[in-house]
Amino acid sequence: MATEILMPALSPTMEEGTLAKWLKKEGDEVRSGDIIAEIETDKATMEFEAVDEGILGKILIAEGTAGVKVNTPIAVLVEEGESVDAVSSAKAPEPQEPADEAAPAQGDPKEAPAPAAKAPAAQAARSEGERVFASPLARRIAKEKGIDLAAVQGSGPRGRIVKADVEGAQPSAAPAAKADVAAPKAEAPAAAAAPAASAASVAKLFADRDYEEVTLDGMRKTIAARLSEAKQTIPHFYLRREVALDALMAFRADLNAKLESRGVKLSVNDFIIKACAVALQQVPNANAVWAGDRILRLKPSDVAVAVAIEGGLFTPVLRDAHQKSLSALSAEMKDLAARARTKKLAPHEYQGGSFAISNLGMFGVENFDAVINPPHGSILAVGAGIRKPVVGKDGAITTATMMSMTLSVDHRVIDGALGAEFLKAIVENLENPIAMLA
Repeated sequence: MATEILMPALSPTMEEGTLAKWLKKEGDEVRSGDIIAEIETDKATMEFEAVDEGILGKILIAEGTAGVKVNTPIAVLVEEGESVDAVSSAKAPEPQEPADEAAPAQGDPKEAPAPAAKAPAAQAARSEGERVFASPLARRIAKEKGIDLAAVQGSGPRGRIVKADVEGAQPSAAPAAKADVAAPKAEAPAAAAAPAASAASVAKLFADRDYEEVTLDGMRKTIAARLSEAKQTIPHFYLRREVALDALMAFRADLNAKLESRGVKLSVNDFIIKACAVALQQVPNANAVWAGDRILRLKPSDVAVAVAIEGGLFTPVLRDAHQKSLSALSAEMKDLAARARTKKLAPHEYQGGSFAISNLGMFGVENFDAVINPPHGSILAVGAGIRKPVVGKDGAITTATMMSMTLSVDHRVIDGALGAEFLKAIVENLENPIAMLA
């Protein structure tokens, strides 16, 4: 019996993708866990592993095809000995469902895995006496072990039962339980609200002007949806402080001179990351995210850092940043930024964190307000260090290198006084860099 291979949801925001490259050809044997294709999501190019076993009987979507919706059949597996010629007339083994139902909700990647979201529907269909959907290999194993497939919870695409589900001989209810946890995220529809003006009505305004129309790719669509969600659903407020950088600049120069033989050169941004990571430990109530009907307070300092790439941005996450040395943070950040620019980050490398940093100082921007990336509780906007006149401790006018910072805060998670305490801790860590490393 032919088995369809469906376009997977490889990231929480993926609704469609590009089938970049096939790594198997028609007639090749496919085993569970084999890498069969490379798929470009809205964020990265990722490898796609097979969950079923068989022979790749027919490729339905050619490599290089863009805009392939999640859950679209892209190839067909057949059993050994089954005629490949018969595959072209193969029917879908189950009713087609709209791709948008299978796409995960915007928000926390932990909350809405695509297979789990479909499991209840598959189970309901089974309870009504309809056909059980399982891969040929899973059926063979179930028959050999005497397992009733109607009692097994499928973890494959759209609830299909695969090899791993029947090998243990005991069905698992874990996917269904996980789907229940995702329920609070139902408030996300604001991100998909209808646009204020149609493309046609906007274009009409500029009918007599010369312009170029730029088609939105997956990343740009995702950024637009998530930022719309953020500004419509998150009650932002802003706290601003200036930081005196002279002590940090002198300390950095001294450290870089000593680390030169090891090929290490620390940036001001490395110190900012460390200062924020330590501040999250010093003010633990600010190390929090919004989870729909509750607040989650994290123990580790997982700091996301915005990285600009062509057509958008990534926010790779430095996990346990408070425990890492400046040189380790610097090396990890360089690696993450380089792979972000080539879209080679895995989802776990840019998802999560409770807090983010957006630094536009290198572009000469003195100050700005950043938009919170849900479900984060806050984001720090960092401007350029500017030499300017200041009043010294003795009351005399002097000069100092000052850097402006703005903390955007989700008022549902962090109140004004708590946000001020958190920003104060960041400032003190930057102005006393040796102390924050103790």
